[in-house]
Amino acid sequence: MKNVTITMNDPVADWARIEAARRNTSVSRLVGEMLAEKMRHDDAYERAMREWMADTSGFVSNGQPYPNREEIYAERLDRFR
Repeated sequence: MKNVTITMNDPVADWARIEAARRNTSVSRLVGEMLAEKMRHDDAYERAMREWMADTSGFVSNGQPYPNREEIYAERLDRFR
């Protein structure tokens, strides 16, 4: 484990002390747990994004070009003219 020094505004430090006391832990451990959770969340998001980008099964066009916006909405637009 590494020790680090952080700087925060007084209201943030007050909140951190209260939140740490509420959770029956130290401010140091509270901040460490929050950063670990942020890291897990970001890693999961990045992994999900990579998986989604690699999955081309939803982009199948059977060799045909995808319709453009005008073609998709032509019928609806004609109803309002």
